[in-house]
Amino acid sequence: MKKKNLRILLPAAAAIAAAAAALNTRLTLRHYTVETAKVSQTVRIVLLTDLHSCDYGEGQRELLDVVEEQHPDLVLLGGDILDDAPALSEENAWTVVETLGRAYPTFYVTGNHEFWSGRAEEIKARIEDSGVTVLEGECHTVVFHGQPIHICGIDDPAVGTDIWQAQLAQAAHGAGEGFSLLLTHRPERTSAYEGQGFDLILAGHAHGGQWRIPFLLNGLLAPNQGFFPAFAGGRYELGESTLIVSRGLARESTRVPRIFNPPEVVVIDVVPSKNTSEK
Repeated sequence: MKKKNLRILLPAAAAIAAAAAALNTRLTLRHYTVETAKVSQTVRIVLLTDLHSCDYGEGQRELLDVVEEQHPDLVLLGGDILDDAPALSEENAWTVVETLGRAYPTFYVTGNHEFWSGRAEEIKARIEDSGVTVLEGECHTVVFHGQPIHICGIDDPAVGTDIWQAQLAQAAHGAGEGFSLLLTHRPERTSAYEGQGFDLILAGHAHGGQWRIPFLLNGLLAPNQGFFPAFAGGRYELGESTLIVSRGLARESTRVPRIFNPPEVVVIDVVPSKNTSEK
């Protein structure tokens, strides 16, 4: 009788453990290293996307503590930080924006949900008031360890196709010499980004494809990409540019649960290439 019960209990326990792992929404940290001859010392970037006003504990400390522990040189907010759903508390997003804006050089671009709210300009103004730089086709040069880093950014295409294309052209023109990055919400517009001269392109929007199967499926469905998205989350090479797509921070805001796809804070270390460091 005991053996029979064991044969029932073991598969049930395994199924429960698998379900718990699949539905885990605890915040994770994902790290990438980008080598370049354009820097002589490491620059650390934290990328946050697709917060969608989600709750990360009292005072958003679960999220903010992870960011602080990375000691970033700069923080980038890649759109959909706020959500357009009235059921979600915007104060969750504003706590994150205002805290980071006081602590780090922080840059922001819009996502589609800020435009869907109908208050994109109002949101941008408050973000600027929080000490965060809003990018709308501009490039800002920040010097770290004596080396210039050109931070360029563009609105979500919801701003309008002609405006979006003009912003991208302006950003590409303003990148200048030295290491340059493009902050954009949409990852799927690779044909527009490739060949523009950016060393690094950072995006979100895809939510990791929502459902994943480790080692087999890197995302089932993503907005503007459909089923089996090519750019659900991770690192991709676009000619001479590196594209990194965050799987984002949305959890209770999603209509269907994330499966094997926990929300993430992305850390990118831009480091001297080996050939450069040996000179």
